Amino acid sequence: MVKLNRIYTRTGDSGTTGLSDGSRAPKDDPRIEAIGDVDEANSAIGVARLHAAGEADAMLARIQNEMFDLGADLATPGNDFAPSAMALRIVPAQVGRLECEIDAMNEGLAPLSSFILPGGSAAAAHLHVARAVTRRAERRAVAASRAGAALNPAALAYLNRLSDHLFTLCRILNDGGARDVLWRPGATR
Repeated sequence: MVKLNRIYTRTGDSGTTGLSDGSRAPKDDPRIEAIGDVDEANSAIGVARLHAAGEADAMLARIQNEMFDLGADLATPGNDFAPSAMALRIVPAQVGRLECEIDAMNEGLAPLSSFILPGGSAAAAHLHVARAVTRRAERRAVAASRAGAALNPAALAYLNRLSDHLFTLCRILNDGGARDVLWRPGATR
């Protein structure tokens, strides 16, 4: 268990932050940017949870915990992506669980006939923000990978699947899609 005696350490005052192996990286490093976006997405999910209940809230609670795991995974340098006592890693089974939940939620939804605008219920509106931030986190993680950071492929897949999960859950939280706000192309011309 983590134990924090002090909140500030002053170690980041020079513009660097620590990774899980004790090494330091600039705070604007692509890996650190991705970790920050994961944290922001997690915070947005926390706000959405204020408006969610039942199984939706339970799914989001699991996801929030996994988002912390994901941040730890992204903060772990190296090419060994197997979880261990020293390395918290996202595993394919977590991606698979998201896929199963997406499939289960999608079964009761009517097929889309238009793109959906962010909105509807308060829960869905907040969750759309989390979805958009998750997409940014994914783009930043891909950029970090392309810049040379060795990132866990399961972590990248998790981010990709998570935005789909959040989108589908938005539809569920919009009364099963009945309150979805549909895009009307060119409606204001």
